[in-house]
Amino acid sequence: MARTLAGYTDRISACPGETIAFKVSAENGSKQYRASLVRLHCVDSHRDGPGLQEDAIPSAFDGVYPARHQPIAIGSCGVVPGGRAIAGLGSFSVTAMIWPTLSKDSPQSILSTLTVESGSGFDLSLEAGNLLALRLPDGTSIRLAKPLLVRQWTFVAASYDVETGSAMLHAEPLDVHAGFSAPQSVVARAARGLRCGGDGTFIVAARAAGANRFASHYNGKVDSPRLFAGALAAESLRRSIVEPLAADLAADLVGAWDFSRQMDRECFVDLSACRLDGRLINMPGRAMKGWNWSARWHDWKSAPEEYGAIHFHDDDLSDCRWETDFTYTVPEGLPSGVYAARLQGDGDAEHVVFYVRAPRGQPGSRAVFLASTATYMAYGNYRVMNRSNLYEMYLGQLPELVESDLFLNTRPEYGDSLYAVHNDDSGMSIGTRLRPIVNMRPNTTLSAFNDDGWIFGWFRACGIEVDVITDEDLHNEGLGLLADYALVITGNHPEYTSTPMWDALSAFLDRGGRLMYLGGNGFFWRVAYHPEVAGVLELRRAEDGSRPWEAEPGEYYMSFNGEYGGMWRRVGRAPNELVGVGFTASGFDISSYYRRTPESRDPRAAFIFDGVEEEIIGDFGLAGGGAAGQEIDRYDRRLGSPPNALVVARSEDHTEEMMIGKEDMPATNYIIGGTENPLVHADMTFFETPNGGAVFSTGSIAWAASLPHNGFDNNVSRITENVFRRFADATPFAPPGAESAEP
Repeated sequence: MARTLAGYTDRISACPGETIAFKVSAENGSKQYRASLVRLHCVDSHRDGPGLQEDAIPSAFDGVYPARHQPIAIGSCGVVPGGRAIAGLGSFSVTAMIWPTLSKDSPQSILSTLTVESGSGFDLSLEAGNLLALRLPDGTSIRLAKPLLVRQWTFVAASYDVETGSAMLHAEPLDVHAGFSAPQSVVARAARGLRCGGDGTFIVAARAAGANRFASHYNGKVDSPRLFAGALAAESLRRSIVEPLAADLAADLVGAWDFSRQMDRECFVDLSACRLDGRLINMPGRAMKGWNWSARWHDWKSAPEEYGAIHFHDDDLSDCRWETDFTYTVPEGLPSGVYAARLQGDGDAEHVVFYVRAPRGQPGSRAVFLASTATYMAYGNYRVMNRSNLYEMYLGQLPELVESDLFLNTRPEYGDSLYAVHNDDSGMSIGTRLRPIVNMRPNTTLSAFNDDGWIFGWFRACGIEVDVITDEDLHNEGLGLLADYALVITGNHPEYTSTPMWDALSAFLDRGGRLMYLGGNGFFWRVAYHPEVAGVLELRRAEDGSRPWEAEPGEYYMSFNGEYGGMWRRVGRAPNELVGVGFTASGFDISSYYRRTPESRDPRAAFIFDGVEEEIIGDFGLAGGGAAGQEIDRYDRRLGSPPNALVVARSEDHTEEMMIGKEDMPATNYIIGGTENPLVHADMTFFETPNGGAVFSTGSIAWAASLPHNGFDNNVSRITENVFRRFADATPFAPPGAESAEP
């Protein structure tokens, strides 16, 4: 069957007493669906695993609900509810600096008050072929003869005189040397007495298409938009870009918007006396270099006046804004864990996943699992395997598509992942969970949520009870959230980390906490969460690392918090400092195994291998047939790996497909694969931290997928359980050389 339902929640986690809202949309004319609560453990029906494990839990929302289709309004824009100051416009002038990034066959509105229903307003747009055009309420449309250049700054202006009916359209490229377009102007005659203010709403990068709906989205940057209640000459309008509050322009000025202010907010500021501040829809890119960027500054905070541009896209999405179908208040006594509202309609069941935390200040366990929800968001609705002609080469095998991939193929409005590019080929830097994330469900692809289910299945098989928190919880609450726990356990791929998350984990270890890092390629990319809107994060892929796109030069600093983006290693905090190992290589054909090292015989590591006689660890598994694979990490003193760490096992026998990361390849060479490069190996490490704490790291994404082998009875499972039992024990770890405090 095919999927007919999709949903998401307003929050990713909740404590007892807190309420979660569920938002559901139906496809293909479904009339109703049944909702029930399930607790999830293993979330993959792999033929060699334990199968999908979900426990039905009676809940207050169990029942049948009417189904409805809820559309998604994709595409970003800026909206100014100007009221009478704009609605009363007859004569007007409008101007801005623009940097178009996509030519389309359909119109792209740049600045608009057009209201089709009322027959009022104007629309300054790019028509097919990137021709600048002005549309007036009487149907008059004028356009320039030559197209505007893509990715070149151009001053654009338009005006209309209500007394004479004279309309003007002008474009002047910022670069006028040989090979660039010359300035263009056209003057035409329209009807006199036109109403050009529409309903009083001024829209940047789109036009109105009904109540709270927008169309004709523009792709590109807009900087310094201005609106006047009079027909001004092009020379005056050009001057208004740099002198918006000039005394001789003040009488006609309606709005002069400065996008360089309050960049971490959804609003944008009007400098004029009218104070017509606007709001952004679907979070276009901010802190973007503007028309006057000098290249002297690369941090927008150093020269915000040079970062007065916003980059809009017709496929931006930050919030579906669906209505709520039902709510659920988490009851007292519900164990912490991974849960889902299971929605059964005419097709396959939909699982809307959320996390239940322990009551505040009342942990249910000494150990807590940190769900990598930032990574789930970054990979949310990942479509690269569906679209890339090179993906088979990247994997080293044929891609295997599942139902969720096919579902996404026909629904571009669900948005994409942070591995994708927009329709104009600029990187997607804003991720959101305020939409259905189709691959954050059971039986979907990628090595994040689905593979973390192997760890939850392992908890169940071993009779281990742990609490659960999310990345977002840790970001918001910091070290205080970890105060009730002795042990934090990561998932298999905690790749995306914010500064508050990193700081909290580091402080937790300094205070004697224990950390089990059961994955690879962790703590790799730095992200920022939006300060106003929960569930939205930002990523700037900067100048290093294996990355599917990179930000424009000068745009490496994030708008949400002003931090430098990119790899943690590039900002001086390599993962090695936190967990002992850091990313070294990736390859997706065949996973390998670990071999114990002489350091595994150190008495400090004896508890790790209790009951394990084999020299070879993890030569089996559901991810490529081994425990060391996909993405792996190494110990490296130069990158901050602690000198007291024991490398107790090291992987070997990797293939040519397992290749080192770009950051370790200062110059192009052929020595990058697993058969010849000495850096291509995963290191299993253990080290003690101050105040009796410790860290254990597996250094491999594939480790979790080896846990279920032979019904969870294997050396990977035994080692993981040995470490868990010792780390959950209150007995302090002694520093190397001190008298052992082992029980």
